[in-house]
Amino acid sequence: RCRLQASGGGSVQPGGSLTLSCTASGVTLGMYAVGWFRQAPGKEREGIACFSSRNDSTFYPDSVKDRFTFSRDNSKNTVYLQMNSLKPDDTGVYYCVTDYRPTLPCKFIYWGYWGQGTLVTVSS
Repeated sequence: RCRLQASGGGSVQPGGSLTLSCTASGVTLGMYAVGWFRQAPGKEREGIACFSSRNDSTFYPDSVKDRFTFSRDNSKNTVYLQMNSLKPDDTGVYYCVTDYRPTLPCKFIYWGYWGQGTLVTVSS
């Protein structure tokens, strides 16, 4: 059974940084697409980093491009999201997601396995 455990959320001031981690069990993350999504209050879940194991590439939307970086450590079955230059608009619950396919569109409806989420709050 696929389980995803995200951690690393917290409160940070604008301009600050955080690194989220997601460790998996029951699935080998390096073989499949892996993503980070977030949901702000009253908004739809937004894909912010979607990794394709087929292409070994990561998609970032413009809202986080050049600020957020996806990485992975296959030996630990863990993926990370380094978030820099954080803004109040980055506030939300962040989810680690995967599915048993090598690549997926970065839209929440395509992803079947979700972790429990970790809260990020960016505020002065």
